[in-house]
Amino acid sequence: MLDMEQARFNMIEQQIRPCEVLEGRILELLKQVRREHFVPKDKREMAFMDLEIPLGYGVSMWQPKLEARTVQELHLTHSDKVLEVGSGSGYLTALLSLLAGHVTSVEIVPELSAMARQHLLAYHRDNIALEIGDAALGWGGAASYDVIVLTGSTPVLPAAFQNSLKVGGRLFAIVGDAPVMEARLITRVATDAYETVNIMEACVAPLQNALQPKRFVF
Repeated sequence: MLDMEQARFNMIEQQIRPCEVLEGRILELLKQVRREHFVPKDKREMAFMDLEIPLGYGVSMWQPKLEARTVQELHLTHSDKVLEVGSGSGYLTALLSLLAGHVTSVEIVPELSAMARQHLLAYHRDNIALEIGDAALGWGGAASYDVIVLTGSTPVLPAAFQNSLKVGGRLFAIVGDAPVMEARLITRVATDAYETVNIMEACVAPLQNALQPKRFVF
């Protein structure tokens, strides 16, 4: 029988800290939100392993270190309004909701949205709105957010996401084509100015209907 607490401790010490996630409140959050509750029952033994966990529908949970590093890089505050593109299992949604003011999480696969809703019930969070739809090219029209997180990669980053950031807002996106992708943090530093920092190499499945580059046809 897997000792969940020991496995969680090992995950934090052997995967999370070596990935430069050292902020106390993030490490505390990883103990508080029980990752094993968000993993499909038949894959619970994999909950703390350094790998992606398939959820079905071509979607996987990120590696724990990518989730933790993303949350740390976003420097969330309790007044932040967050847009999450791709609810998946709801685990990242839960992490974000405990540090931010409000999270709107959009999922294109209704079954995954239902799964996330079920998983999140135990946390009694009233600052999460789960919506169903295709947000691969943006969401909410003229809505503006402090933080946007894309949980699937995109070969080309649609301008709509940057345009939806408030000044001071942060966008986390994994951009590129497999096997070469870069996790980027883009900050809107002024109305018409953005700062991009490459955080780490990461390779995850693309968002359904992600924006494609114009490819040459011969």
